[in-house]
Amino acid sequence: MTKNRYLLDCTLRDGGYINDWEFGHDNLVNVFERVVAAGVDVIEIGFLDERRNFDINRSIMPDTASAEKIYGKLKHAHTMVVGMIDYGTCDITHLQPCKESFLDGIRVIFKKEKLLPAMEFCRQVKTLGYKVFAQLVSVSSYSDEELKSAVAIANDVHPYALSMVDTYGLLNPTSLLHILKIIDSSLDSDICLGFHAHNNFQLGYINAMTVLESGISRDVLVDGSLYGMGKSAGNAPLELIAMSMNEKFDKSYQVSEMQEAIITSIIDFQKKSPWGYQLFYYIAASNRVHPNYVSYLMNKRTLSITEINEILQKIPEDQKLKKNGKLIEELYLNYQKKDCNDQETLQRLKTKLANQKLLVIGPGTSVKKCENLIQNYIHEEKPIVISINYIPDSFNVDYLFVTNNSRYLQMASKLLDEKYYNIPVIASSNITKYDGNFEYVVNYSNLIDEKAEFPDNSMCMLIKLLEKIDCKEITLAGLDGYTADNVNYFDADKEYSFLKEKAEVLNRYGRNFFRMHNERIQARFLTASLYEEKKNDY
Repeated sequence: MTKNRYLLDCTLRDGGYINDWEFGHDNLVNVFERVVAAGVDVIEIGFLDERRNFDINRSIMPDTASAEKIYGKLKHAHTMVVGMIDYGTCDITHLQPCKESFLDGIRVIFKKEKLLPAMEFCRQVKTLGYKVFAQLVSVSSYSDEELKSAVAIANDVHPYALSMVDTYGLLNPTSLLHILKIIDSSLDSDICLGFHAHNNFQLGYINAMTVLESGISRDVLVDGSLYGMGKSAGNAPLELIAMSMNEKFDKSYQVSEMQEAIITSIIDFQKKSPWGYQLFYYIAASNRVHPNYVSYLMNKRTLSITEINEILQKIPEDQKLKKNGKLIEELYLNYQKKDCNDQETLQRLKTKLANQKLLVIGPGTSVKKCENLIQNYIHEEKPIVISINYIPDSFNVDYLFVTNNSRYLQMASKLLDEKYYNIPVIASSNITKYDGNFEYVVNYSNLIDEKAEFPDNSMCMLIKLLEKIDCKEITLAGLDGYTADNVNYFDADKEYSFLKEKAEVLNRYGRNFFRMHNERIQARFLTASLYEEKKNDY
């Protein structure tokens, strides 16, 4: 190691979030040998986690002895070999003394609230002879005073390195330098200062270079991974940092070896499960919230991006980086509850629809498969046709029922077409029109089922509405229910992949719904549906 600027490869550890650490033994060996041949200063070979069984194909191991079984025959020249422990997942009893281990060092990662016990654990690990790296998770969540306190504790434990971890990719060069200077000003001079970036804002590489070029007069270590492989938006690419360090710090990393490792062992994983900058992680980082909140709202598929941002901004500061499922559900429902007095609207709809033959059309695949059947029914029975959250191309509809902002935005241009312009829209009160008002607006809160896993099922909302205006019978088409194995929508672009995991839950809920409402409104399925009552379905 020269000129006190060092490079750590974390591909086999952080990259494991992509493939559940199942690289395969050949790839583990290849990445290890290529990174060592490239002259990288430190290689992190995986997680130590006592909850996982030993698997020679995975870079997540129950104890330090397992590292010998996977990598023991490999030479690592002057490259330091480390593993990582997420504090609390691997007891000290699972660690051999360093002199008996394949590992030279152990990185211990921990959240702010676990700082004290985690640093004491670092002290224990240090007594076993390992070089200890203390990793501050989500360093951007620390106040200046909390940073100073953490540094004081680190000085007492005196690890090999103290690392800043930008867990959610929130830092930019200015904020990063602010944190770096606070730590550097009080950290003992012989403790290395590390940095681990994430790429939510496409700043992983530039942030790593900012730390390297900061001018601080101590050992500095930055993390990178091959091709940026890693959790969420990925990491700073190892090969780019190495290239720049060769130019700026007179290093001699063999970038071609890294490129060979990418081609032979990494690129196939990228094709199967892409990582890197994505809108999803950008939204999470821009709102400074945990990605789980964004995932919940985006999976609803009922909201525009503007609305998602508005909800995320309502998350209390102390909950932003946590995973409070109940909180985000409450915020979602409260946001949607744009209550309105719909009595006059209900009366107008009652005048139009009560005592009429009604055909409700959903977007299931049966709409295409049974097109002639549906056309014949419309021709012979002449019902009033209501479509849910989409406009069919093959049938003329008399009303469009809209409960989903995302779906409404997808139909916006179509609704401007002369052919569809005059279709009356019945919108739940959570929907916002571009200009003017919808012809009919009904109260969202009165139509949802807050106790259900999916409270705003549009089919159930429409049936509740029809009950309110005294409709007694309806015929249904294209409301097929869900299967886990097949496409559920005639238009594949409308498919909600996450719903396939909940297929039977949704089908059972639908059957129970029709059973409970059968006395108030009788439903007949024109096309086959998994919502139809089954014998002994309890």
